[in-house]
Amino acid sequence: MERRLDPAVHGRGAQSGAAPQRFGLAEREADGDWRDWMERLDGPPIKLRTTVTEERPKTILTFNQSPDIGFDRSVNAYRGCEHGCIYCFARPTHAYHDLSPGLDFETKLFAKPNAAELLRLTLARPKYRPRPIAMGTNTDPYQPIEGRYRITRQLLEVCLEARHPVTITTKSDRVVRDLDLLAELARHRLVAVAISVTSLDPHLSRLLEPRASTPAKRLAALGKLVAAGVPAHCSAAPVIPAITDEFMEEIVTQAAALGVRSAGWIPLRLPFEVAPLFREWLAVHFPDRGDKVMAIVRSIRGGRDNDPNFHSRMRPSGVWAELFRARFRLACKRAGLTRQRFDLDCSQFRVPETGAQLRLL
Repeated sequence: MERRLDPAVHGRGAQSGAAPQRFGLAEREADGDWRDWMERLDGPPIKLRTTVTEERPKTILTFNQSPDIGFDRSVNAYRGCEHGCIYCFARPTHAYHDLSPGLDFETKLFAKPNAAELLRLTLARPKYRPRPIAMGTNTDPYQPIEGRYRITRQLLEVCLEARHPVTITTKSDRVVRDLDLLAELARHRLVAVAISVTSLDPHLSRLLEPRASTPAKRLAALGKLVAAGVPAHCSAAPVIPAITDEFMEEIVTQAAALGVRSAGWIPLRLPFEVAPLFREWLAVHFPDRGDKVMAIVRSIRGGRDNDPNFHSRMRPSGVWAELFRARFRLACKRAGLTRQRFDLDCSQFRVPETGAQLRLL
């Protein structure tokens, strides 16, 4: 198996900063100025710096009517994600800001310091009706900058105060830093946490998800959640044909050994600009099998790189898809795992205090 150990861009998932293809931002053309000569003489920058822009939106909850996902509202503390997962389906959202879904997505981040305040005000509205809030559906709530901003923790504090149910999806073991809040939320049946484990090979993980926690740390975090009584789900996601599918069975086995009782898998999705970025990544790291990987991806997506249609986008078809589905089902059966539905309790909801309102009881 041939692997290129010296990627074009060290420590990042994307290998380029290609401009968005849908919103009219053209790539800079060489015109002979000093920047062109700088790169010719010195080469591209050796290390890209991560920058964080603070923004203060007016709303924090995003509502959806998608028929094939299990939540109707979500909150994202950050935009962009330093984890740099090359396959991340959220990358195209950076194009809305005329930023690259490639390197910009993982180096030019946005934080929302007033997110908890906005959530509190939203939950206090007279017409608000509670249903589980999903966190981590777009960008990871426990990416590295959470260690500095603690926005996710503040959001969880509001949820606990309001007795509002919340679900979390992450690729980081930083989630256990909030184990005190999560355990208390779990005691009231208000939380469930899913941790995505893509492979068990730390080298492969470093190429796929350069700044996410190692597979071993993610599995350990699942064990700590289970030990604390927090409903935990292991997600083998995404399954990348001929790259990560070999790990499906062992991921299930190790998760079950830690006491996890729920597991699922999600196939690779390559919407919009993600497909060319992923192809570029394959050319750098797996030139020996890139064509095979994409051939299988197209075979489960109706002959295209991506299927954007409701229902089918989450349920691939074809021989390869049925093979992966059968393998995962058999692994779960052997390990005694199911894909549990965590029924969170909305009946305990209480309006949180705001600056103008104090609780009487």
